[in-house]
Amino acid sequence: MVADFRRRFWIALIITIPILALSPMIQQFLGIREVMQFPGDQFVLFLLSAFLYFWCGKPFLTGIANEIRKRDFGMMTLIAIAISVAFFYSAAVTFGLPGETLYWELATLITIMLLGHWLEMRSVSGASRALESLVKLMPSVAHRVDQSGNMQDVPVAGLSPGETVLVRPGEKIPVDGMVTDGQSSVNEAMITGESLPVNKKKDMEVVGGAVNGEGSLKVKVTKTGKDSYLSQMVKLVEESQQGKSKTQVLANRAAVWLTIVALLGGTVTILIWFFIAGAPFPFAIERTVTVMVIACPHALGLAIPLVIAVSTSLSASKGLLIKKRPAFEQAKKIQAVLFDKTGTLTEGKFGVTDIVSLDKNFDEQKVLLWAASVEEHSEHPIARAIADSVKEKKSVSQFEAISGRGAKGKVEGKQVLVVSPAYVKDAGINYRENPALTKLLESGKTVVFLIIEKNVSGAIALMDIIRPESREAISRLNAMGIKTMMITGDNKRVASWAAQEMGIDEFFAEVLPEQKVEKIKEVQNRGLFTAMVGDGINDAPALATADIGIAIGAGTEVAAETADIILVRNDPRDVVSVLNLSRATYRKMIQNLFWATGYNVFAIPLAAGVLYGWGIILSPAVGAALMSLSTIIVAVNAKYLKVE
Repeated sequence: MVADFRRRFWIALIITIPILALSPMIQQFLGIREVMQFPGDQFVLFLLSAFLYFWCGKPFLTGIANEIRKRDFGMMTLIAIAISVAFFYSAAVTFGLPGETLYWELATLITIMLLGHWLEMRSVSGASRALESLVKLMPSVAHRVDQSGNMQDVPVAGLSPGETVLVRPGEKIPVDGMVTDGQSSVNEAMITGESLPVNKKKDMEVVGGAVNGEGSLKVKVTKTGKDSYLSQMVKLVEESQQGKSKTQVLANRAAVWLTIVALLGGTVTILIWFFIAGAPFPFAIERTVTVMVIACPHALGLAIPLVIAVSTSLSASKGLLIKKRPAFEQAKKIQAVLFDKTGTLTEGKFGVTDIVSLDKNFDEQKVLLWAASVEEHSEHPIARAIADSVKEKKSVSQFEAISGRGAKGKVEGKQVLVVSPAYVKDAGINYRENPALTKLLESGKTVVFLIIEKNVSGAIALMDIIRPESREAISRLNAMGIKTMMITGDNKRVASWAAQEMGIDEFFAEVLPEQKVEKIKEVQNRGLFTAMVGDGINDAPALATADIGIAIGAGTEVAAETADIILVRNDPRDVVSVLNLSRATYRKMIQNLFWATGYNVFAIPLAAGVLYGWGIILSPAVGAALMSLSTIIVAVNAKYLKVE
């Protein structure tokens, strides 16, 4: 359609030049009437205008037929009526009816309308490119590897779950799957919005459409076709683009009324000028045509859908998927955001937060080193967290796990234990009192002791690691005047520490999953418009209860059924981006409604000729220019929508 309007515009522009040159009014204005006249010139003018009307104006004539058939009158009705009145009246004049032809107005009107439609469609097309780029991400061929290790290139559509494919360096990953062999960095920027490559190794998930880096990967197919993450994402974007917001419904209703006003205004204009004021019929017709062109609701009909298309595509490119358009529109009203703690504000895994030395011969780094050396041989999550915090470790012999209590082994010939406070208490081991240690034990964090040759040398505190992005997200939300809250099943001491670390206004501790709904309702009962942010699966009831449900999580788990908005990345800052985009989208909608309708307030009376006595009058061409200018402004304004 873009190419069709472009072609029709350029042909119309070329034909308009001789039409202008042959029009008596233009000839008189330029003082070339005597030079340009020749026998039969008006019939040539008629033939050129007829081609312009029937071929270049075909989209508008087809449009009015469709609107009449659907009984849904709008912009095409107005344009078609305007150009039809101008053409058939001018044709009647050419073949004997007294009056002046309006061929030049017809030509400029069609040309300007085609230009406006072409530019608008280019904008709409550009707004949908993010969606198109998602579809183009998927390669068409994959390197399938059979059980014997033989490789064969096959269509991606022919792959089935359980099969293995080879992804070479620089290639796009053809399917959703699990890495079975190899290690590489994978660029998922076009899918998740994350700019940094993600390291992938055995037993890690990969998403179809991502670009493999420097290493080869063997991937076991888990999902294909419509079940793949990319397909789900495209479906969500399509559904969102098709969804209608309340503002869009209002704009469409206004467009219908503006059509009625235009038709009535045009009728009243010709009645007053011709039958009451006694003006020449060509003048009355000209005024009528101008009124209907000026009032054309094309800009109004485009104002909201174009903003929606741009915001949806923009959000998708940033990893913000809008499932329910009305909910996204309401996000600008959010007054309180409740975050699930584990996996949302935190990484869902332990990390070392504090180290206390209780032996003058062991500083904090040495305490961690000796503990990590022993824990390196254990598979317990707490042990892994300590071991992963140190790169170079000491050799350990005679390692032994102490069931439910810790581990022990020999380091540099000394007996070393890394054990829980309960073990220390039950064993009756004494240690030097320390204010820092007392504070840790009272904080609710997980604490382990380092014991060397029955002497307590230090203590290490661990806790679920707070995402670095969480603090920034909370800070930005607070700066926006939004109340931040946290829901967690942890005890009050742990919850209090985490809330204080992140600057959260309020927290609910020791909350069971089924009790989260009650907490949401409690906040809503305070009169606060509430958003709940969770993983989209465990928090499904709470997401459904909140005014806005926001699911956060990467990979295929992103498509939570109960969420209104989905954040592809595990980044709480994207909640801020959603709020900013919602507010910016609403502002653009209001601005576009103003640009689409505001000019009618003064343009329609001018078109009708209310200031004719003062020498101020608008021709149909100027009316068309004003209408097209408003639609271009609306299109450009929408394109400048940005997400922070």
